[in-house]
Amino acid sequence: MTRQAAPDSKPVVLTVAGSDSGGGAGIQADLKTIEACGGFGTSAVTSVTAQNTTGVESTHVLPVEAIDAQCSAVLSDFDVAAVKTGMLATADVVELVTDRVADLAAPAVVDPVMVAASGDRLLAREAESAYEGLVSEATLVTPNADEAAVLTDVDPADEATAREAGERLVGMGADAALVTGGHIGDDAVVDVLVTGDSVETFRHPRVDTAATHGSGCALSSAIATHLARDADLPAAVGSGVELLARAVRYNLDVGAGPGAVHHLVELRDEAARESTAEAVRGIVDAFEDRDVGPLVPEVGTNVAGATPYAERPDEAAAVEGRITRTRSGARADRGVRFGASTYVAGAVLAAREVDAGIRFGANVRYDGGAERALDTAGIPVAEFDRDEVGAGTGDGANDADTGGTDGDGKLSTARGVQRAVTALADAGADVAGEPVAAVDSGAPGEAIAYLLAGEADALVAATGRVLDELPD
Repeated sequence: MTRQAAPDSKPVVLTVAGSDSGGGAGIQADLKTIEACGGFGTSAVTSVTAQNTTGVESTHVLPVEAIDAQCSAVLSDFDVAAVKTGMLATADVVELVTDRVADLAAPAVVDPVMVAASGDRLLAREAESAYEGLVSEATLVTPNADEAAVLTDVDPADEATAREAGERLVGMGADAALVTGGHIGDDAVVDVLVTGDSVETFRHPRVDTAATHGSGCALSSAIATHLARDADLPAAVGSGVELLARAVRYNLDVGAGPGAVHHLVELRDEAARESTAEAVRGIVDAFEDRDVGPLVPEVGTNVAGATPYAERPDEAAAVEGRITRTRSGARADRGVRFGASTYVAGAVLAAREVDAGIRFGANVRYDGGAERALDTAGIPVAEFDRDEVGAGTGDGANDADTGGTDGDGKLSTARGVQRAVTALADAGADVAGEPVAAVDSGAPGEAIAYLLAGEADALVAATGRVLDELPD
């Protein structure tokens, strides 16, 4: 007996861009990102580049007729819900794409690609002026600082000048402009979205990496796909910016040069949620079977596990409630769900700022007996005391997510954990390869140790060793 087909319907997105043989940018990056964001990707290749992570070796621009034929083939068959443009290479290609975009009712995101991340030029200088017509047809144009300077004669050096450049692009006819901040500023990346009647900024911490190949392609493709899925412009831009921030942090270490952004990072992270929750359930079961009651503090113990690319507490699975001491041993109040923990999940996320290999954590009591047990069990320990630090200490890379100080000006738990784990790493500990403990000696009521590990089994084993060493 044959099975019934169950067709799925996805909005179609057309990318008109160059091919990157290295796979990190161009149509390869576009199609990966479109699929990851819930669209069906189609393409019209404008040029074929021979490139890898170290640079562009050669470029072959396709005849305009071949590019136009690809556009016709796609548009005659598919109901295209959005289009994005990338490397167009020459004035003739820019003009062809301008005509095609003008004939479409679908939103168009224009990424005015001029220079590759390696510094190699991808647009003929004489073609720069041709972009004015394409910009005027764009729903959104997404230049980086260098591209915005070429298009507007404004050199974006800060938020104010980025806004000025965006306003000029809107004045050229674009519905909106997103001037990206990857090339501007120091600790924070600020992307500025300008429309005819509003200005919105998107801020996120800068990642210390050169692996940004394909970043502009991923951003513009993500935004186009979210527009194709009927998101409004600010929401589509916000989703694209969030994807790119994660894709840059968890970049792909490929090739001899700087790697590429991780186009599928959100998809991979979503796919890992169930296995992460199951791992946390396994830790809880093991804690109950072993009876970790002697290590449970008055506030109770929680267990949290972060997905491989987690950035927020709602991407960490934890016990809904606490593990508490009962007459029959340590027992969890309820089950495991994502977003159930604030402090332990925050501690895990903060530790991941030092080494993203850390994924699991639990809070346990820390007194004289536990201190000696941790030492005897061979678990590296670093302490922090929130009472001794005071206000103004939120000086790390990811304060927006982990918090610098509490409302009373004291060092936050997350920031304290991050500092403690940093100290352990600086002292030579393999903080993801072996369990470590960050101790909050100034926690209200009693000192708390956060046991942290890269693997669920390692956290269970470390906790067991500490229990074995506790005095009777």
